[in-house]
Amino acid sequence: MFEKLTDRFGRTHDYLRISVTDKCNLRCVYCMPEEGMEFEPDSRLMGDDEIVRIVETAAGMGIRKLRITGGEPLVRKDLDRLIARLSAIEGIEDIALTTNGIFLAPRAERLREAGLTRVNISLDSMREDRFRLITRGGDVHKVLEAIEASVRVGFSPIKLNVVLMKGLNDDEIADFLKLTLERGLTVRFIEYMPIGHEDDNWRERYLPLSAVLETCASLGWTYEAVGSVYGNGPSENYRIAGALGTFGLIHPVSDHFCASCNRLRLTADGQIKPCLYWNYESDVRSVSRDPEAIERVFRAALDLKPENHEMAQALAKTERSHMPTVRRMSQIGG
Repeated sequence: MFEKLTDRFGRTHDYLRISVTDKCNLRCVYCMPEEGMEFEPDSRLMGDDEIVRIVETAAGMGIRKLRITGGEPLVRKDLDRLIARLSAIEGIEDIALTTNGIFLAPRAERLREAGLTRVNISLDSMREDRFRLITRGGDVHKVLEAIEASVRVGFSPIKLNVVLMKGLNDDEIADFLKLTLERGLTVRFIEYMPIGHEDDNWRERYLPLSAVLETCASLGWTYEAVGSVYGNGPSENYRIAGALGTFGLIHPVSDHFCASCNRLRLTADGQIKPCLYWNYESDVRSVSRDPEAIERVFRAALDLKPENHEMAQALAKTERSHMPTVRRMSQIGG
């Protein structure tokens, strides 16, 4: 056993997000460009054995929660086998999946049996034509089927991730909130982040999440803050009076939550990223057969972790203290 992963600002890290692929079956407008993305060849992606060895060492440093991400993680072959191996590691208490949902429904039961405990499903519009526009070709009905399958097999909680974009889906805020009235779901509104593309298009589409609470007020809905929804991390959580479900606000740009950050990221090509926004990375794949070397890489990554990410400065076009990442969200794992 190693000492816990505590950085120089006193933040203890017990959560590892693992990207298992940089590939995706969709091309969501906030995640990657429509054309021109260069994906890693399979030889550059970590194999199951490498991931398992890294997580075994990380668990010895206090990592307890895992989230499987991508790209779209369900494009990786036999993902359920990897999840089964990860769930068997001593110290790992929870494994979640972030997915666009397109491939989830027929695989939900097998993933649940393998040890997956909960899912986050991206759903940026419930309108068929608009969903196809935002995802550049996705079928919203497959995502709705994925939600029903997730309820059926017992994933809990089930969270729907909504990236709000001005002039694109902000007129659906009320529709998403109504889902929480009728179903025991958690809808999480997420601010559009400038990951890998700080351009004027992002600034024009950015919308602070005060718009969600303003929508509640305009509809005469009263709401109250609720305790943490399991696994909801930085989300501020609320329940509309009489609702079965909850809604959450994740606002990294307008009100960052860096002081309580407890997460590290393992990219599909084997880099530890201590912060989503900054360009710092530490290669762990090259030492994945040596637990002591893995431990040193994790601690070196923690030493690089800044106090906060300064995304608000990107919105204001002011100078920042570090170099932002050039990788797109799909290449990092969100």
